[in-house]
Amino acid sequence: MSSLIRHSSTGIPLSFIAKADLSTWLTEQPQALQNWLTNCDLKNKGMALIADSETGSLEHVYCLVNDLQDFWLAGDLSTKLPAGCYQIQGDDKFVEQVALGFVLGGYEFSEYKEKPSPRATLAIKDESLVKRLSQHASAINLVRDLVNTPAADMMPQHLSQVMADLADTFDGEFSEWVGDELLEQNYPTIHMVGRASENKPRLLDLRWGAKDAPQITLVGKGVCFDSGGLDLKPSSGMRNMKKDMGGAAHVIGLAQLIMAANLPIRLRVLVPAVENAVSRNAFRPGDVIKTRKGITVEIDNTDAEGRLVLCDALAEAQNDNPDLIVDFATLTGACRVALGTELPGFFANNREVANKLMDAGESCHDPVWQLPLFDQYKPLLKSDVADIANCASTPFGGAITAALYLKEFIEPSTPWVHFDVMAWNLRALPGRPTGGEALGIRAVFNYLQDRFQ
Repeated sequence: MSSLIRHSSTGIPLSFIAKADLSTWLTEQPQALQNWLTNCDLKNKGMALIADSETGSLEHVYCLVNDLQDFWLAGDLSTKLPAGCYQIQGDDKFVEQVALGFVLGGYEFSEYKEKPSPRATLAIKDESLVKRLSQHASAINLVRDLVNTPAADMMPQHLSQVMADLADTFDGEFSEWVGDELLEQNYPTIHMVGRASENKPRLLDLRWGAKDAPQITLVGKGVCFDSGGLDLKPSSGMRNMKKDMGGAAHVIGLAQLIMAANLPIRLRVLVPAVENAVSRNAFRPGDVIKTRKGITVEIDNTDAEGRLVLCDALAEAQNDNPDLIVDFATLTGACRVALGTELPGFFANNREVANKLMDAGESCHDPVWQLPLFDQYKPLLKSDVADIANCASTPFGGAITAALYLKEFIEPSTPWVHFDVMAWNLRALPGRPTGGEALGIRAVFNYLQDRFQ
């Protein structure tokens, strides 16, 4: 359970008033309260604290908001309110709507700090709601923690331990192939990208759920640090590359949420975990590699390594003939240029799945946006010496051409969704501090819950 939320019927009342309703609402309050809120300048300051006249202890908090339907209206309060336990006033639907934002806004990555900052907490009467909110907050904050952790402490072996622990917690099965075992088991591109690092490349594999249930396979890009390889990134482009395992973090967090909620599915999670480093045995521009699926790939740019590790994992994902494959990756800057950093783009080869996924995201205030698998761009991946190149001949439509590369490793009959996410908040927003972020996992969870429960 999140430390910021607990099951209780007592807490300092926390009330929200829409700005448009303030004048009418004030006339309905006792004169003393009207006078106090006016003197506190609630209209301009947006918040007023009411103290008990005898003890001086905090008795009530009033917040003025633009829109009572705003999912994130309580997102800043855990850090703005005095430390204490609060209880949102309103019906169950309203409490459920805004409580998650409150809890997520209290997140702090404090692993390397001597003392975490104090946070206000939330009391909720409904025990089942506390459980659901805690499951969601725990999954999202797990993604944030994994992305925020410095690369020195979040290499392939560390991701392996996270997934192994998750399997133990939920009675799943975990296995992995490490180093040269990848060559023996025919995962050549994962090995190629990660072989230059002293942190051995791995393919991590978690399975959970009844074997006769519908199978959902999640695949996450686990590039734990991306130097760019021999096509070395500039220092500015390398600064936040600890987040290049954000796709892996997303599928791990989503898997935790699925297992905690006990969705009736057969879950498989595949994470190709590597460090794209520079050494005497680093792969080179112009090299040709034969992938697990048998497609040969010419390396145009070693900094387009994410699609290389993903393609072997996607080929492996096909082995079980799953009902749905979903991959997450911090794959292209082009997707960020198209949609910005806060709206995750996705590609899908099944229109029904895509439409329902967008509807699910909208309904839970976790928006996702479909981009086109525009096959007319496939010739841009042409190679003169191999079946395909790992980069297009032009930077235009870079998110689309990257998705088209991955599509080559998916059977047309298999429903597939590819997320291209930032996994990072460049600015603080209510409920969403700067740093690592989970984008789209609540949308996917809601879609799966609606479909299979």
